[in-house]
Amino acid sequence: MKICIFGAGYVGLVAAACFAESGNSVIAVDVDQAKIEGLKQGIIPIYEPGLKEMVLRNQAEGRLSFTTEMTEAVQASLVCFIAVGTPPGEDGSADLKYVLGVARSIGQAMNGFKIIVDKSTVPVGTADKVRVAVQEELVTRCVSLEFDVVSNPEFLKEGAAIDDFMKPDRVVIGTDNVRTSEIMKELYDPFMRKQNLMIVMDIRSAEMTKYAANAMLATRISFMNQIAGLCERMGADVAAVREGIGSDSRIGYDFLFPGPGYGGSCFPKDVKALIKTAEECSYDFLLLKAVEEVNELQKEVLANKLIKVLSSPDEEKPLTGRIVACWGLSFKPSTDDMREAPSLTIIERLLEAGAKVRAHDPEAIQEAKKYFGDRIEYSHNQYDILDGADALAIITDWSEYRNPDFDRIKTALRSPTVVDGRNLYKPARMKAAGFSYIPLGRNGQGIKGDHV
Repeated sequence: MKICIFGAGYVGLVAAACFAESGNSVIAVDVDQAKIEGLKQGIIPIYEPGLKEMVLRNQAEGRLSFTTEMTEAVQASLVCFIAVGTPPGEDGSADLKYVLGVARSIGQAMNGFKIIVDKSTVPVGTADKVRVAVQEELVTRCVSLEFDVVSNPEFLKEGAAIDDFMKPDRVVIGTDNVRTSEIMKELYDPFMRKQNLMIVMDIRSAEMTKYAANAMLATRISFMNQIAGLCERMGADVAAVREGIGSDSRIGYDFLFPGPGYGGSCFPKDVKALIKTAEECSYDFLLLKAVEEVNELQKEVLANKLIKVLSSPDEEKPLTGRIVACWGLSFKPSTDDMREAPSLTIIERLLEAGAKVRAHDPEAIQEAKKYFGDRIEYSHNQYDILDGADALAIITDWSEYRNPDFDRIKTALRSPTVVDGRNLYKPARMKAAGFSYIPLGRNGQGIKGDHV
C-alpha cells in the first residue's frame, strides 16, 4: 500500500519505519529541511532502540523515503497519516494548528480518493475539523474529490515503540465507513498475526480512547505515589502493598511503581487536554485535576528529601556547599526524551537551594544541556560524578543503575547517602552495607513532612 506520513517526529518516524518494514511504500514528510536531509543520510533525530536499524534497512531497500515536498507525497499515496505535534496551549488545550495545517495541505494537493488518518493525539471532534479544512480547500480549488477521515490513535511506549507497533495489543480505528475500515484492516493485518485485536468504532470514541487510556495510566501512577507517601507515615512498605494489590486480577501490577512523578510527551499533555476538553463541556473532571496536582507535588519529593538530609544552617540556601550526584535525566529509561521530566524540577530545586549538581544519563545528556546549560556538570561515566559528592539521587531507573558497584559508590561519596526515587535497592541490604538509604514509602524510612 502507498502511504505518506506527515511529521517525522517520534510517532511519525516510528510509524513510517514499521509500515515500510511490513512491505508498504512509505513517504515521510516534514517541513524541517535539516531533519529531512539528516534522515536521508541516516541521522535519526531521536533515540529509540531498534529504530535506526529499521530506518536504514527500509531506505536501502527502497520502501522508505523522506521529503519536504508535500504535494508529491499526497498524490503518490492512498493513505495520508497526520502525525504532527499537538503542543499544549497556555490554557492546557491541544493546539491543532499543525494538524489543521496538514489537512489544508492535503486538500490543496489531493488528486483522487484519499484516506486521511489522524495519528496525532487530538481532542474529541478534531476529525470533524480536519474534514472541514480539507473540504474548504477542495471548494477553493473548485474540484469535487472523495475522501474519508479516520481516527487511529497510537499507543506506543517510548523505549519500546518498535515492539509496540509491530506487535500491538490492540489497534483502534475510528470510522463509520465500511470501505475505509476494510482498507485500514488490510494495512494493519501484518501486525495482527498473533492476535486480532482490531477495534473499529465511531470516530469520536476513538479520539476519546487515547486520552482515556493515558489518563487512566497517569491516575494509577499518582495513586501509587500517594500510597507511598502514606506508607512512609504509617511504617508500611509500599513494595509489599504493591504486591498485595497487584495480585488482584482486577488491578494488576502495571503502572503501580512509586516514583518521582510521570513526565514525557504524553501523560502531562493529555491529562491537561482532557481536563480542558471537559471544561469546554461544562464538566468538572475533579479526579484528573487531583491526578495532575499530585504529580506536580511528587516532583518535589526527592528534592525535599535531599534538602532535609543534607540541610545546612543557611535557611535561604540550605544546600550551600553540598554536592549532589544524580543518576538519570530522561523521564524514563530507553529514551533521551526530557519533556516534563521529573529531573527538571528536582535539579532546579537543588540548584535553588545552593547545591552543586552533577548528572549522568546514558542517552539524555545532550538534551539536558538544552535545559541546564553549564549550570550543572555532566559525565558519561556514572561513577565519575560520585567523587566527593554528599549524596546520590536516583531519578531514572535505567538498567545500569539496578545492580551497581555499591563498594565503589560508598568509597566515592563523602557520606554514604542514597536517595532512591525509584526504589531500586533493598533497604535491608543498603543498611547492612552502611548506607543511609532513603527510598519512597518503604518501612517508614521516608522523611516526614516532605510529601503532601
